[in-house]
Amino acid sequence: MKKIFLLLAFFTLSFASYSQIHDPVKWSTSIEKISDTEYDLIAKATIEANWHLYAQNVPENGPIPTSFSFKETPDFKLIGKPSEEKGHTVHDPVFDMEIKYFENKAVFKQRIKLLNENSFKITGSVEFMVCDDSSCLPPTEIDLAFSIAGTKANQPSFNANISEETTSAPSLTEKKEVDSNSISTINSKPAKKGLLTIFLIAFFSGFAALLTPCVFPMIPMTVSFFTKQSKSKAAGVRNALFYGASIVIIYVLLGLLVSAVFGADALNALSTNVWFNVIFFLLLVVFAVSFLGAFEIVLPSSWGTKVDAQADRGGIIGIFFMALALAIVSFSCTGPIVGTLLVEAAAGGNQIGPIVGMLGFSLALAIPFALFAAFPGWLNSLPKSGGWLNTVKVVLGFLELALAFKFLSNADLVLQLHWLEREVFLSIWIAIFGALAFYLFGKIQLPHDSPLTHISVGRLSLGLITLSFTIYMIPGLWGAPLNLISAFPPAQYYSESPYGVGFSKMNSGVSSAENSEIPDGAHLMAPHNILAFNDYDKGLAYAKKVNKPVMLDFTGYACVNCRKMEQQVWAQEKVLQVLKNEVVLISLYVDDKRPLPNGEEIDSKLRPGKKLKYIGQKWSEFEIIKFGANAQPFYVLLNHNEENLSAPIAYTPDVDEYYNWLKKGIANFK
Repeated sequence: MKKIFLLLAFFTLSFASYSQIHDPVKWSTSIEKISDTEYDLIAKATIEANWHLYAQNVPENGPIPTSFSFKETPDFKLIGKPSEEKGHTVHDPVFDMEIKYFENKAVFKQRIKLLNENSFKITGSVEFMVCDDSSCLPPTEIDLAFSIAGTKANQPSFNANISEETTSAPSLTEKKEVDSNSISTINSKPAKKGLLTIFLIAFFSGFAALLTPCVFPMIPMTVSFFTKQSKSKAAGVRNALFYGASIVIIYVLLGLLVSAVFGADALNALSTNVWFNVIFFLLLVVFAVSFLGAFEIVLPSSWGTKVDAQADRGGIIGIFFMALALAIVSFSCTGPIVGTLLVEAAAGGNQIGPIVGMLGFSLALAIPFALFAAFPGWLNSLPKSGGWLNTVKVVLGFLELALAFKFLSNADLVLQLHWLEREVFLSIWIAIFGALAFYLFGKIQLPHDSPLTHISVGRLSLGLITLSFTIYMIPGLWGAPLNLISAFPPAQYYSESPYGVGFSKMNSGVSSAENSEIPDGAHLMAPHNILAFNDYDKGLAYAKKVNKPVMLDFTGYACVNCRKMEQQVWAQEKVLQVLKNEVVLISLYVDDKRPLPNGEEIDSKLRPGKKLKYIGQKWSEFEIIKFGANAQPFYVLLNHNEENLSAPIAYTPDVDEYYNWLKKGIANFK
């Protein structure tokens, strides 16, 4: 689930760590002889820990890919396009698309055919971008060189690697060639679900399954069997403990089977492939309809009969088959939950995720049997079976139905069909949880429900919580960020209107001054309507005119942490008022691919002899030279003499810290 992906730890670094030129990738080149006339040009990237770079092909509107260019000469010709290693393919939680990236190392190969028997050199370049968990670096262009000995010269043995050299992204002080064609994209490394998270979700799901009509009545029956059939209390406890352990073994074996059959790469495909997301959607809908009472999902009755026969054998083997019988008999209740857990564990892209998930789930099932066997007197405190068990099952059905649309949303986002945009998704969830609230209040009755003469305090409380949650989601249709569930619905930009349903600039609450006159070069940034400039000179001139400090926002159109700051920090009222009224915001997009106007191309100070052609190059080089930083987001407060009012900061999700930084800089300006 997207929220799990977004619950990554946020790190607040010092100014010194922000204001530096990172250099996490080293490149080396070599050649590999394939035949007398064909060679592979090999470019190897060695990547520092916690950094990753993207593959050569990424979806549209995704991050900037790694790309190679070779200067062709009459000495050789290229055969096809560069190949690359398998890498990691994950579902990015923010872009909601399948993205491939590399960690630790990446090897790329370009096949060539020799057209000259003499020795010669091949030159080329690679443009790449790297990200860590908190920021991304601009795409850097590195020159590559390969030496071909030629067929007339002495040749190395077949498949030998030769002519290796190493280079890296230059630092500012080295003045080596670096392409300032900058961008900051996915600032959160595509992450696997944490195993602890998978375990906890599975554990609590196991307790939910325990409270279903298929499992709960089995507790007193099973414990009573062990205590009566055992020769002593100690033997009864021992047998019950083994029974619980058998439950754990059975479900963990199921997790092992899933991991062994599919493997880590296939599990990644299960979580990211469009068609599998559609299949998961349909599967969860079937599970939900089953829980709501339309039908029951059961395993063949012959399975239960055969297992029961083995359970009658007694001893350890018999106890094990009793546990297996429980798993089969209770499948109509536990099956949908187990299936959902395996899907969610697979979505983490971790091969042992299903094993950990089944361990957590089975422990929650097994612990009550062991405890009640050790303390049989506790059985008297258990609530009696009744209609409330079916209520638990129905509630799980509503939750399964809501989760199903998350998978359908994933498929829609990857295909960019815009069928399930934010407003539609929220409307569906509002309907589902609204119906659940009415059900808990007794206004809706489903098959297998017992007639209600009254509702319990617990049911009423759960109904009020569900109704409150439903009401909480409604403002999302009008542009509210809904931070509590920001991981589930599509992002605000993936909507019919960035301002929400029925919302526009004319009725968005923008002050009359903002509506009446927008300065030259400025615009209102949606959805907060902050007056912003995208040109440094125009923004600085306006700041002098209105006598306000400048806030530079080095950002990117595809910068995830930039969007997080805008949606979760800038949206807070006290921060928003400062940005609207006390500073002049200048947002400089380092990934702006628009060409500089004719005659405005400027010489690169980092790459002598070359010109900056794009707007993004200009702002990226400006950030590197003036502030010694090359990651985004990056925020700077300046006075009218273009001097720092306080130490610049980068990604700062703490609202109070960011607000205090703003106020300190403004105070220094005054």
